[in-house]
Amino acid sequence: MMLLNCLIVDDEPIARAILVRYCQQLSYLKVVAEAGNALEAKALLQKGEPVDLIFLDINMPVLDGLSFLKTLRQPPEVIFTTAYREYALDAFDLAATDYLLKPISLERFIVAVDKVLAKRQQVSVQDGAEAGGENYLFIKSDGKIFRILFDEILYAEASGNYTRIAMVSQTLLPSMAFSAFEELLPVTQFIRVHRSFIVNKSKIQHIEGNRVFVGEKEIPIGLNYKEEFLKKLGMR
Repeated sequence: MMLLNCLIVDDEPIARAILVRYCQQLSYLKVVAEAGNALEAKALLQKGEPVDLIFLDINMPVLDGLSFLKTLRQPPEVIFTTAYREYALDAFDLAATDYLLKPISLERFIVAVDKVLAKRQQVSVQDGAEAGGENYLFIKSDGKIFRILFDEILYAEASGNYTRIAMVSQTLLPSMAFSAFEELLPVTQFIRVHRSFIVNKSKIQHIEGNRVFVGEKEIPIGLNYKEEFLKKLGMR
């Protein structure tokens, strides 16, 4: 089991204490530092503090958690811990692994950490696959582990804490953040066309206006993604 060095960022001492206690229940978590605000956390990271996972509050003075995360060029894994539901979509757009609502139960905490472990293990598998020139990855869904050929994937769609993977012969719905799944795909073959969609370039049938057609699926092209999408197709 890999060890995760954790940084807890929250302006409430009681909230930090709860997270420290939860981390102590899991032998593979080590709290290396605590910070009462985002600027303290940034200073710790700039000193080279080894951090694999940040438990990050959102509503903090001076600099909120979302804004803080945007300032990090190469952020560690992030699990947001907050009392506010309304920021969940923004959090996942920033590649957060999970979003925990206070009060946080130990059970929900463990589920979130397991997602981080699964993500890091899958990235390790993918790194090995790329080194060996493999054309597939392994995904856990519904209690099974599936071997998926990249060429069988039509598109992927964000679905809350899950990612819907539409393939030629089946559809899987693993418990994996959309951004985490995107990192497993070869960038030469797959293109992000929308905040919620990635398409297999080789499966595109045609493009019409702000829509791309893949198999029987009509997928919107986000305005913020269109220019880069067309560029990767050699149309710019």
